[in-house]
Parts: sequence; C-alpha cells; structure tokens
Amino acid sequence: MSAMSPTQAARSPRHDAEPARARLLRSGLQLFAQQGFAKTSTRELAEHAGVNIAAISYYFGDKAGLYRAVFFEPLGSPEDDIARYAAPGLSLPQALAGFYASMLEPLKQGDTARLCMKLHFREMLEPTGLWQEEVAHGIRPMHDALVALLCRHFGLAQADDELHRLAVGITALGVHLHVGHDVIEEVAPQLQAGSDALDRWADRLVMYALAMTDAERRRREERQP
Repeated sequence: MSAMSPTQAARSPRHDAEPARARLLRSGLQLFAQQGFAKTSTRELAEHAGVNIAAISYYFGDKAGLYRAVFFEPLGSPEDDIARYAAPGLSLPQALAGFYASMLEPLKQGDTARLCMKLHFREMLEPTGLWQEEVAHGIRPMHDALVALLCRHFGLAQADDELHRLAVGITALGVHLHVGHDVIEEVAPQLQAGSDALDRWADRLVMYALAMTDAERRRREERQP
C-alpha cells in the first residue's frame, strides 16, 4: 500500500481532507483510551476511522504523533485556559468564574471529555512520556497561575504551603466533576441533567471556592498575634 504524497493530498478537496484527520482523532481517542498505545495498531486505527493507513503518516507523522494529538488537542490550550483567570485586574469572583469555566467547558463535549479522562488515567498507568509533559506544560502552569491569583488576593509576596493547599482544594472541586462523573450519575443523576447543568455547577463551585478562601483568610487572622 503506497503512502499518500503531499501532492496527492493537496489535490484532494479540502472537505475530504479535514474529515479524515478528524475521524482519525476520534478513532484514536476511542481506541487508545480503551486499549492503550501499545495494543493499538496503525491498521486498526485506519480501519476504525475508515481512512487509508497512509493518512496517519501524512497527518500525524506516525502512530506516536497521532497519540500525541489525541492526548493534547481535545481539551484545548493551557495558555487559553490560564488567560481566563490570571489577568491582574479581575476580582477574585471573576477570576474563579473564569477558572471553573475553563475546567468545566470540556465536559460539554460529553463522551469526548470522558474518553480524554480515561486516556489520561491510562497514560499514568502505562506511561509514554506525555503525562510528564502534561504536568510540566499544563497542570503546573495552571496551578501556579491560581496560586499567583491567591497571593494577590491575600496580599502575599510569596505563597506558603497553606496557599498551595488552598489552590489544590479549589482545583479538586472541578476535577471531581471529571473523574467522578459516573459516581455522580449513580448517586445524584439530577445534578447532571439539563442543558444548563454545567453552568449551575460552575456558579456553585465559585461560591464554594470563595467560602474556602474566606475560611483560609479567617484562619490566618486568628493566628496573628
């Protein structure tokens, strides 16, 4: 089976080229999440997506390139997410609203978000190196931006352990909606019903995070001599 040359691909109508890449991403997400990187073959990926196997090398270079795109692309850019809550002029409620909006927006994609979470768990158990990259270039910068926001709110030049602890707690409220989706569906499915369910969650999470922040403020005041 001959490889698709760039010239051949360029001759293809654009509306034919774009769906092929999108189908590979969708099939890659499903198969990699279910089977892992090592147990998923390029032939299986191509057959599942209904494309020529050469499309994998053309669009992504190789299977590892497709896996990388599947791992990072569906959930957006960390820089864009950080921009929604890190601007110095935002009030704490405004910043937290942007923070949770960026965290919960992927859930509006439905099954895609759940498959992404499953893939991330699988990557932690069967590492290819992308999890460390996700921590370094995604998770850590987002945590640092939240800590910087809290430092401004508390008037601190440098974060202490308690501020990092508060940032982890605030983040955990949103993370649980990703990792605990199936649990919530079992114990309180009504909380996920309706087109505005995630918007209501976002409002409540801001309220809870503000309460946590206020509790930390009071704890600090009580400890002062």
